[in-house]
Amino acid sequence: MTATSWVTGPLASILIVVGFGLLGRAAVQIYRTLKLGQPDPHRAGPVLARLTTMTKESLGHTRMLKWGVVGAAHWFVMVGFGALILTLVQAVGQTWNYRFEIPWLGHQAWYGLFVEFIALTTLIGIGVLIVIRQRAHPRRAERKSRFAGSNFHFAYFVEFIIGSIAICIFLIRGFESSVGILPFPTWAAPISTALGSVLPAWPAAIGIVAFVKVVLSMVWAIVIARNLTMGVAWHRFLAFFNIYFKREDSGRTALGALRPMMSNGEVLNLEEADPEVDTFGVGKVEDFTWKGWLDFSTCTECGRCQSQCPAWNTAKPLSPKLLVLSLRDHAYAKAPYLAAGGGLTADGEEKLSEADLAAFAHADPLAMLEAGRPLVGPQETDELGREIGGIIDPEVLWDCTSCGACVEQCPVDIEHVDHIIDMRRYQVMIESEFPSELGGLFRNLENKGNPWGQNDRDRMVWAKHLDFEVPVVTDTLDPDHEYLFWVGCAGAFDDRARKTTAAVAELLHLAAVGFAVLGNGETCTGDPARRAGNEFLFQTLAQGTVENINGAFGDRTTRKIVVTCPHCFNTLSNEYGDLGGHYEVIHHTQLLNRLVREKRLVTVAPVGRDVTYHDPCYLGRHNKVYTPPRELIEASGMTLKEMPRNASRSMCCGAGGARMWMEEKTGKRINLDRTDEALSTGAEQIAVGCPFCKVMMTDGLTARQNEAPADGGRDISGVEVLDVAQMLLAGVKGRN
Repeated sequence: MTATSWVTGPLASILIVVGFGLLGRAAVQIYRTLKLGQPDPHRAGPVLARLTTMTKESLGHTRMLKWGVVGAAHWFVMVGFGALILTLVQAVGQTWNYRFEIPWLGHQAWYGLFVEFIALTTLIGIGVLIVIRQRAHPRRAERKSRFAGSNFHFAYFVEFIIGSIAICIFLIRGFESSVGILPFPTWAAPISTALGSVLPAWPAAIGIVAFVKVVLSMVWAIVIARNLTMGVAWHRFLAFFNIYFKREDSGRTALGALRPMMSNGEVLNLEEADPEVDTFGVGKVEDFTWKGWLDFSTCTECGRCQSQCPAWNTAKPLSPKLLVLSLRDHAYAKAPYLAAGGGLTADGEEKLSEADLAAFAHADPLAMLEAGRPLVGPQETDELGREIGGIIDPEVLWDCTSCGACVEQCPVDIEHVDHIIDMRRYQVMIESEFPSELGGLFRNLENKGNPWGQNDRDRMVWAKHLDFEVPVVTDTLDPDHEYLFWVGCAGAFDDRARKTTAAVAELLHLAAVGFAVLGNGETCTGDPARRAGNEFLFQTLAQGTVENINGAFGDRTTRKIVVTCPHCFNTLSNEYGDLGGHYEVIHHTQLLNRLVREKRLVTVAPVGRDVTYHDPCYLGRHNKVYTPPRELIEASGMTLKEMPRNASRSMCCGAGGARMWMEEKTGKRINLDRTDEALSTGAEQIAVGCPFCKVMMTDGLTARQNEAPADGGRDISGVEVLDVAQMLLAGVKGRN
């Protein structure tokens, strides 16, 4: 031992004990905090499937690598964090004795090369991430930064620590080489050996740099232990758990079906629900499940969700990232109050006695202040500038189109849409606080069974001009009717969607596919009610629809439904199973594509135009149907020109999440933004596969066509929006 080591050795050992001790205590605090959420017993198994998903997503970086360079850089940083842990052990030993090496392993050439490679790739990886963060910094006004609202000082701290530790590893090995005690051949430590050739032969420097490495590592541990909401650091540990406990054990994202309304860990039966005991949606942060609290804790603040959100990209206040961060900060600020037994009963009474409440308010006034804030409400501050208003502004809550872009992009599987809908449920069912336009939607659904408030007798208007009779189910489907054709409310009542309905029916007729419709027996599937938070209305509509459909199929074991609306497709296939409706649901683009492949539909005269395709969110992201519509476009003789945002990164049209019936009052209209993107491709036609998308894109196109074209601008008067079925029908019939 040297004179220096008598100082560095004991201090390093003390730091290790303190750092890991505080880190362990912080982990226990996080665990206890998460337990303040509601129970959710459906997340544990099957263990093997969940472990497989967690391993594949974390080690394979399947979500991160969707962004290429960023994903690769992050993978090396993640691997370095775990793989270089033994270098910390070695550093502690070297603070006592600069010649210390890990027994056996520390003298293996392959281990020397491994550490050399991982330290280098970690250093390069964090360097790349630093550059990316700076290039996308919100200080550059011309960019829409995904990092806007993120905690930069935490990120800078983490980046500095990681980079510095990697440099320390090379310096330690470099000084070992300069002294002549590096236990590896040159080929196993080329960088360290080269570094050693320019460093002085100073043995004490090995222990000093090792001490610096220990200090940096333990400062990191102490800082994050004191900041439980430091997601940019804590996600290194929590991400594994969040991925393991994701909604779908198969690894599928939390899209498609909505998470059912839960109370006390079980699916809430609205017919038997007790307002004195049960929770209806989420009205307070403690109403979120422990998995919700884990979601908030795990957020890395990377902003991928924000970068893809249609609301954020059109200058609206909603950012999925900022929403999650607001819930996280509020949850941890309120946690001491909840842990002390505080909270409100179902009838609004405080659980703590007056004396206990007064004592707690005196001991932790900030937690008491936070506990008094409503979860959803307008932003307000008191005379001292402290936030006393709602955690989530109502406009933020209702801006969501439920497109799922945030969930699709999140690398740690946060379930944003489920949380937003749960808060909407409480606002609608308990507080009766929702945008005024939704009042008309709910009344139309209740009284007329469709969002438009039209009479059922008009449900078959779309078929009047066809040159064949469309079969209508009167009792049960005839044996020669293979499919029940679910027309949907849009397909029955909207003039633009009726053309799609007629085109699909005609194509099925030409292909000799047996089908029938329910006609006046159809009612809304309940999708807009559920996405708007009116779960009771959804259940009422859905139960009636399931009864009608089951009656139409009779005793059939195979029950096939073809639909033109992705929202109906999603509800019928993913959500009706819980209500006794088990069907084989197929979107019209899937069925028509199969008929083309089987040569039952043949294009006579290719249309020969440039077309761009808009992916409907509930067909694409929510149900992963991307290829059939594109193959149909090609089968129609069209040339497909993709928009910059397509497939899983497609931009929403703005109609989902019941936004079809709400006005956009802030920022640019989402459908105009998407229309502009479609027009930028130079395509002559815009293809869609959803009646809602057709309405929104047509409105956007009309608005642009009514504007005076700029000098030298492109003439878009001939551009039109068509469903892929209409394009295929034109090709089959030989119409240009």
